[in-house]
Amino acid sequence: MKTKSLKQREQAANRAWYRRCIVVVAMLMSGGAMAHADSSTNAPAVKPVVKTAAKPVKPLTPQQLYEGGKETYNNWVDFSVGGLMTSGNNAQAQQQYQLSNEPFGGISDLHLQQDVAKKTTLTVDGHALFDQNDYKLMLGLQREEVGYVKFNLTDFSTWYNGAGGYFQPTHTQYQLPNNALSLNRGEISLEAGLTLPDKPQVIFKYTHSSRNGDKSSTIWGPVHPDLTTTVRGVLPSIYSINENVDSYALDFTHHIKETEFGAGIRYETATMADTHKENFWSGEPIQRSVTDKQGTTYDMLNLHAFSETWLKKDLFFSTGYSFANLNDGFNGSRIYGDDYDVAYSPSPINGLGYTSLNGGAHTQEHVMDINLMSTPIKYFTIVPSLRVQQRDWDANSSGVGTLGNDTGPFNSSSDGEMLDVRERLDVRYTGMTNWVYYCGGEWTEGSGNLNQNGGLSQVNGFGPPPVKEQTDDTRWFQKYFIGTRWYPYRRTSIDVGGYYKRNQYDYNNSTDSTYNGAGSPDRYPAYLSQQSFETYDGNTRLTLRPAMNVMLVSRYEYQWSTINTTPDSISGLSESQSSKMTSQIIGQNASWSPWSRLCLQVGFNYVLSETKTPTSDYTQAVLNSQNNYWTVTFNSAVVIDDKTDLNLTYLYYQASDYNNNSVDGLPLGAGADEHVVTATITRRINTHLRVNLKCAYSQYNDWASGGNNNNTAEMVYSSLQYRF
Repeated sequence: MKTKSLKQREQAANRAWYRRCIVVVAMLMSGGAMAHADSSTNAPAVKPVVKTAAKPVKPLTPQQLYEGGKETYNNWVDFSVGGLMTSGNNAQAQQQYQLSNEPFGGISDLHLQQDVAKKTTLTVDGHALFDQNDYKLMLGLQREEVGYVKFNLTDFSTWYNGAGGYFQPTHTQYQLPNNALSLNRGEISLEAGLTLPDKPQVIFKYTHSSRNGDKSSTIWGPVHPDLTTTVRGVLPSIYSINENVDSYALDFTHHIKETEFGAGIRYETATMADTHKENFWSGEPIQRSVTDKQGTTYDMLNLHAFSETWLKKDLFFSTGYSFANLNDGFNGSRIYGDDYDVAYSPSPINGLGYTSLNGGAHTQEHVMDINLMSTPIKYFTIVPSLRVQQRDWDANSSGVGTLGNDTGPFNSSSDGEMLDVRERLDVRYTGMTNWVYYCGGEWTEGSGNLNQNGGLSQVNGFGPPPVKEQTDDTRWFQKYFIGTRWYPYRRTSIDVGGYYKRNQYDYNNSTDSTYNGAGSPDRYPAYLSQQSFETYDGNTRLTLRPAMNVMLVSRYEYQWSTINTTPDSISGLSESQSSKMTSQIIGQNASWSPWSRLCLQVGFNYVLSETKTPTSDYTQAVLNSQNNYWTVTFNSAVVIDDKTDLNLTYLYYQASDYNNNSVDGLPLGAGADEHVVTATITRRINTHLRVNLKCAYSQYNDWASGGNNNNTAEMVYSSLQYRF
């Protein structure tokens, strides 16, 4: 598209050259005529009129380049049609690309803008894609220096693969009978703002959001896949969601001299009726369906305020405060039966469940921030800040526990409070040519307490026993970071940085109904006396422009994290490193524009990540967690002619972390590769019309599922845009 302006400049230069030739010829002819006149007569010579060269044509602006000429348009509509054609596991393909396996079409983009009165503009934006359940409409009316009104309506779907685990010894993939799940998400909002000049700005917004449908769950039901006593959770389950949230917000801001301040209030209320559905022992004589209903209602009130002011030209001060009050109630049940959503019926093969769960909770939170930015000397900036957060809560619940043919009541209560004070300091220096230095630190000191009484359920001595526990805790978080950016040459920059972070928790369990000594079958919840999380991170980045049309970006990051745990001293166990994680990220990206009509980009990223626990040293049932993968991306943009563009992309992804330990435990880890090729061509028919055609092909192979999630997908998409 840059060729358009280049061609115009060439045409202008040709026209200017042509005019100069005419002028030179005219001068020569005039000079010859004057010489002839002087030799034949005494008449005075006539002075020729010389025309100046035309001014060069001004290059087109980016908007004009996009439009294809000097005419620009504020309105457009895109009519689109397309489809996703899949083979193999259709549900997996829909989850990967978030498209239904059906043809679709409609208006993919709409923008209308029109002045309906003096200084008053009406705007309409949206799209509507049928058979994708993807709709959006935004209406806006704005009057300059008065205010605006906006109405927004959004509705779209997300897709999930309802597959569970894969059991290697029997080559069994556990999945739902209809494993394509979808969840609809919607939002309706109305916003109005008053924007009078030199007056307080006032904004009111009402929003209703909802989620409704089914999605897959990471909680799998247990089965005996090898027909032994080994129990494995590999059977998929469904999470049915029905949620509605309404929020009302009123905010105002005002500016007086050097100070900007504001305040607001927000009220939110919600109703959630979610259900988790899973099977136990699928295909066996004692197969049971479990319906776990989770109902929640809440209302929340939030008050907040802030101020920002320049105390001096080199001293900036800001502060903010927020108060939140939350009340919620909950109810639910966990019922075993021959099917989902059945009434409770005693049966000797029922597992541990409950009915008539009811309860409530109350939380209050205060948060205050204070920030100061100072430049005491030239090129040196220091920013100290302080954040204080205080929270307290209480909760209670009651219900009836069920097990087989027996029932028993239960109840519980808890309360607690916490106080965290965080100090932070940021320092930046730019006084050295081609260098930028920064460093800082962050410290958090916290304390709190938690009291717990009772439990979920225990029937005739079976199930988790009720607890009585009181714990005081203290927290000490610290983080230090440092870095620099250097410009050694005109087209080169080097970034080097890193940080160290340590979070430490200390627990004083003054009351504990569980015995933590050797041989105790149940030591939690009051078992730990100390736990710390420590991280070292270093990273570097090199940006190099060896030529004007070439850019190279190289990146490397190394991170090492550990978790150290100290149990109650009565256990006789000392501190141990309960987890260690190492990660390395290697990245290389390059872009090259060998021609004004061609741009090439290629990228490579390689991630090495491992989490190790001491358990893996003693049993193959729990292996070290691997998260290693690498990706290659390629993109090219070609300007075929002044009206046609072509884009080609390629993506390759591979993860080889799957380790088949199905004899001893549940195999986990990603093992897959994926190829995606995309081609898009755009043709500008004229300044009003343009057509777009996109084709994509992908191939996905999933070794961890025994190939059951493998799929290939082809997408064809075309759109016609009219601008006016």
